[in-house]
Amino acid sequence: MGAVHTLKTIHRSILLRLLSVWLLLTPLAVGLGYWIEVRKFEEDLVALVSQHLESVSAGVQDDDVGDKTRYRATREFVSRNYLFMRIIDETGKVVAEGDNPVHEALTGKLRAQFAPLPQDGRRHVSRLEIDGVTILRVAVNLPAGLSGRKRSLEGAFIIDAQELQQQRDRLRRFLGAIVLVSLATTLALYPVILSLNRNVLRASREILQGNIETAAVLGAAIAKRDSDTGEHNYRVTLYAIALAEKVGLEREQIRYLTLGAFLHDVGKIGIPDAILLKPGRLDETEFATMKQHVGLGLEIIANSRWLAPAAEVIGNHHEKVDGSGYPQGRRGEDIPLNARIFAIVDVFDALMSKRPYKPPMALEQALEILRAGRGQHFDSALVDAFCDIADERYRALCDLSETALSKILVAHVSRHYL
Repeated sequence: MGAVHTLKTIHRSILLRLLSVWLLLTPLAVGLGYWIEVRKFEEDLVALVSQHLESVSAGVQDDDVGDKTRYRATREFVSRNYLFMRIIDETGKVVAEGDNPVHEALTGKLRAQFAPLPQDGRRHVSRLEIDGVTILRVAVNLPAGLSGRKRSLEGAFIIDAQELQQQRDRLRRFLGAIVLVSLATTLALYPVILSLNRNVLRASREILQGNIETAAVLGAAIAKRDSDTGEHNYRVTLYAIALAEKVGLEREQIRYLTLGAFLHDVGKIGIPDAILLKPGRLDETEFATMKQHVGLGLEIIANSRWLAPAAEVIGNHHEKVDGSGYPQGRRGEDIPLNARIFAIVDVFDALMSKRPYKPPMALEQALEILRAGRGQHFDSALVDAFCDIADERYRALCDLSETALSKILVAHVSRHYL
């Protein structure tokens, strides 16, 4: 039958799933944002270098590579940032180069460590650290000179501490904005998704309510065929719920117990009336036929996934803890807990009810029979627990009509199912 989803669990499930998606996507968004921001920073630096070098490099010819004036102007611009630069023609020949004397030592270490950037006509950017200094290496195409020959610039640019801090600050703000926007979007989607689920949830509740009512009505119909009363089915279900709550069963197990209590004797639909309605004691052959109702009940629910949890009670409510029950002769805790609970309340209500072949029994006499069956027919701890609540539960239910019992049962079932 699976878990029953209440409105509270639907709220929690949607919120947890949205937050899970947020936690999954946020690192991806942050990583993408980081890459974009770093890329933008590098783009800005490359654009800045290219812009200021255009005027210098445009007039450089093969015959004037030694013109110190133009390179002096360039070095003045990059004196605080460049380690070196060189201009390379389309053949790979270095047609001009210059080093920044301020950073001669750092330039030497850089040259000793790096491999030349590819000269393939594309822009290349890389970053590295030397002695705690962040260096940006670039290779960019330059406008063609008067000769029309293609040229490229390769250089190394120091990113100073101030610029790094500014970059980090921009990055923090950018990534913080991504996190906040993604969280706000996630939370904004929550009521939308919840609203879309309301109709589905409402329909599911109605279907569930219909299933429960169908199971209750079927159980009552079988009980009427057996004993001419549907009250027995309602009472034993209410007794079973009360005992289950007394011993602290989880809600899911109580749901399974409730369904099994509704349908515990459903197999009696296949038992002949001559045996089912016989007022006297059954002979051995008749009793063997009567015992078949357990297997018939299991067959009836076999093809229903929703009714499957009722099998614990249907198939085991006539087992006894000493192994003398049927159909399998199970012992002790080999009998499912729900079946052990139901066996007690089923016998109790049978003892306390009027039948064509017997009058109702007094409460204390019925409880003494239960106590006498401790460790033989019944689970001892469960008997003790039921005896603690039997008087109060019996007095609350004994004089109620089938209609009144049905209303009380709906309230109890709704608490555990809906």
